[in-house]
Amino acid sequence: MTVTLFPVRLFLAAFMMLLAWPFAFIAAVGRSETAVEPQCLWRRLVDILLRTIMRVMWFAGGFHWMTVKGRQALPSEAPILTLAPHSSYFDAIPVTMTMSSIVMKAESKDIPLWGTLIKYIRPVFVSRSDQDSRRKTVEEIKRRAHSGGEWPQIMIFPEGTCTNRSCLITFKPGAFIPAVPVQPVVIRYPNEMDTITWTWQGPGAFSPLSQYLPIYSPSEEEKENPALFAHNVRRLMAEALKVPVTDYSFEDCQLAMVEGQLPLPVDTCLLEFAKLVRRLGLKPRNMDKILHDYGNKAAALQGKKQNLEAFAKYVELPTSDMLRDMFALFDENGIMDVREFVIALSVVCQPAKTLETIKLAFEMFGAQEDGAITENELACILKTALGVGDLKVTGLFRAINTQGKGKITYEQFRVFAEHHPDYAEEFLFSENVGFWSSNKVSSTPVANGFCSDFSPIEQDPSQKKLN
Repeated sequence: MTVTLFPVRLFLAAFMMLLAWPFAFIAAVGRSETAVEPQCLWRRLVDILLRTIMRVMWFAGGFHWMTVKGRQALPSEAPILTLAPHSSYFDAIPVTMTMSSIVMKAESKDIPLWGTLIKYIRPVFVSRSDQDSRRKTVEEIKRRAHSGGEWPQIMIFPEGTCTNRSCLITFKPGAFIPAVPVQPVVIRYPNEMDTITWTWQGPGAFSPLSQYLPIYSPSEEEKENPALFAHNVRRLMAEALKVPVTDYSFEDCQLAMVEGQLPLPVDTCLLEFAKLVRRLGLKPRNMDKILHDYGNKAAALQGKKQNLEAFAKYVELPTSDMLRDMFALFDENGIMDVREFVIALSVVCQPAKTLETIKLAFEMFGAQEDGAITENELACILKTALGVGDLKVTGLFRAINTQGKGKITYEQFRVFAEHHPDYAEEFLFSENVGFWSSNKVSSTPVANGFCSDFSPIEQDPSQKKLN
């Protein structure tokens, strides 16, 4: 059917897009981007016509029947619609069916044809070139959400990335910062073979289902705490979908899948550490300076280990349950080495910059006279960077220490890494069999608190609130 049905479908879908363009262009002419005017009759007719054209386009693409359950709230009732799970380009269907605004990259409006259609729905644009864009985006969402229903509703996928629909990952707080009522919307693709998430095999028809859940109005506590607001909305949506939730996020996926010289093993605890870093707000924009300051303070301690109270002063945070959880990851009989915390933080904040993390570690562990480290110190650095409890590095250390001095410098390590970019596979994999195996499952705690069983447990918000 690639040479029969597919060309027909492609032609019809492209034709519908071309047909929609002049109507969207005319309706957007002379319209302000910063203010909203009452929609006149002819623009309402254009809106209905565009929805019809988009519906025909989806029909041509194989989406023959679409089921919508529940009632879409009015913009004055729920200014923001939160959609999940997000798994495919096809999740744009609810947008074209409602003509709601969305959050998009600013570059999208310059795409020929598509940019005109995008501008018609009055999206909130995010500019990658503007360092202050995130703040401006949040402020614009808040402005529209508090307009009393004058602006179109904003559709937001709070997961922030595509998943395989097997669970709901952590919701980003952007949709919940305005502290206004939201309407959760769940999306299902009930066809027996999953041709939506990863592959598109054959031309079969799809039957997506969208369900509008009741409006969720935040409590006073949730208005003050967007993370708690997002947590509770996600729980309701997961119950409606009958899927579990996980506390891992888009950033955790990036961390686990980043391509670097030190690929993370399957049982790394850095994902749990990353979750705590986000919740404690330890990932500011000027991360380079923060890491440098942390590194200098850690080096000044010269390996002197700290208790929980001293660690709280070190990171300038009050002692809390979450800080205790973080301390437990490095705990050795009630004390910890803050240098390990700095290394883990560097990996989480800049996962692709392996050498920068190693350089920072050498600065903290290195001897004052020559900045060199021993084999045990190299083992401590790498096991922390990988988030494991134990690591054998004898083969790697001997390969770098060609002069047999019993110590290596950062410069020696850097040169070696340049000549052996796959040093982890060459030396660490062979000495630590099973660390990078997807079949390895362990739940045995290790000495320094790095426990391989870090699966998140969903907690009842009524029992423990997010800070």
